[in-house]
Amino acid sequence: MSISGDGGRASGSGGPRDNTASRRNAGFQESEVADYERRRYRGLDQRLVHGREVRILKRLLAVCSPGGQGEVHRALDAPCGYGRFGRLLAGAGYSLVDADLSLAMVRRAAAARPNNTIPIGVVCNVVEGLPFTPASFSLVFSMRLFHHLHESAARRRALAEFARVSEDWVIVSYYQSNVLHLAQRVLRRRVMRKKTRIKMIRGREFREEAASAGLTVERVVPLFRGLHAQRIALLRKSGR
Repeated sequence: MSISGDGGRASGSGGPRDNTASRRNAGFQESEVADYERRRYRGLDQRLVHGREVRILKRLLAVCSPGGQGEVHRALDAPCGYGRFGRLLAGAGYSLVDADLSLAMVRRAAAARPNNTIPIGVVCNVVEGLPFTPASFSLVFSMRLFHHLHESAARRRALAEFARVSEDWVIVSYYQSNVLHLAQRVLRRRVMRKKTRIKMIRGREFREEAASAGLTVERVVPLFRGLHAQRIALLRKSGR
């Protein structure tokens, strides 16, 4: 099982709770990536989730899409997983850099975009620090990472790094406290014996953590209001 950003555990995460998972992800093999990509969004419920995510992201990317002919606009996808959103970001006008704990995931993400003549990827841990200079990217994009960061300090470090390397925009997903979604997961553990470690936080808590990193929340869109805990947030560097 992968610990990529599209998986049941986090890629690019850090802190004591994530050390074992991080080591497993770092050794993820090419064949395992292919198997995971084939299985992850096979079910009807997950296909619905993916489709909804794409629709929301298109709306948010329309707000922060790069302008100006002939200019190079870079986006960082961290964690990139197997590159599920690579084509979407490239289609929005970005030259993409993939980042993940897994070298195999980085390679797969880069290969998933055949029109990317110069695929660039790095292996790194988001919480421990990104290997980029300040304001290297027009957009930092991070889907399905934050609900694996159980400590506020880890989320704050990640947001601070995103703010540091972005010159303007950040898109982040997180799970907001939701009674129905929580009940669903409890039932899933008891009936299907499937255990997941997902951290849900309050909307106010997320806004405070973003503000501590110098980011302002411009928009927050629920995946399925009242049914699902996932939120996708568009953030902007304060003062822009």
